[in-house]
Amino acid sequence: MPFVQVTMMEGRSIEQKHELMKRLTDAVVEALGSDPTRVRVAIYEVTPDEWAVGGEAMSKINAKK
Repeated sequence: MPFVQVTMMEGRSIEQKHELMKRLTDAVVEALGSDPTRVRVAIYEVTPDEWAVGGEAMSKINAKK
């Protein structure tokens, strides 16, 4: 049973997340020949304070823009 985990910053709409789950499932089915009912997808969202690039929180990076 394939299990796909996605971690991303919060802010996407429900529709975008549902579309992502559908497309990831389709990709697993195509690549592995899996039964789509056996594919699991989980999305974990983090805040900009919980995500860093180059050791700096995205909240600080975004504040500089």
